[in-house]
Amino acid sequence: MLPEDEVALFRFLGRYRFEVYPTRVPENWEPFPANETTLAQLPEDDLYLAAADLGAVHVDKVKRGKDKGAWRVDEVRSPVIFYERCRLNEENELLSGKFWAELDITPQTGRRDPAPDRFRSIYGEIDDFFKKSFRKSEPNGFWVGPKTARSSKEGLVLRDNVHRGGTVRAFK
Repeated sequence: MLPEDEVALFRFLGRYRFEVYPTRVPENWEPFPANETTLAQLPEDDLYLAAADLGAVHVDKVKRGKDKGAWRVDEVRSPVIFYERCRLNEENELLSGKFWAELDITPQTGRRDPAPDRFRSIYGEIDDFFKKSFRKSEPNGFWVGPKTARSSKEGLVLRDNVHRGGTVRAFK
């Protein structure tokens, strides 16, 4: 997504009353609403969109690693959507982002209860927004925003954000 596509996404998300949390939460963090007017306040890379009115946002301390002692959002117990923003690399190629939520009970996550039905419904509506407004990609698995698709036809290179990631093209 280019910034114009991100504005459209957050205009759509504004109706759901999500709150924004960074991946590493400062102790004095004040969540703010996720909508098109607060885009300038978003963290640079990764963030969580929390449906705080559907359930508590659980935050706990990181116990190991380079971020030891920092606070993080527990994405399994909290009704949150993880959002990694697209960004340009050194070669001016647009790197892909991610948008996902943990909804199911799985042995890997240790989740005991499925996500609330209303949260599943909201995530389904957001997924439908992507299907209606964005283009499929080649290879499969990516959604390309309308402005990004036009820019890629004009020469912007879209790249998968993994080590030695391949190029991505908007389908049709």
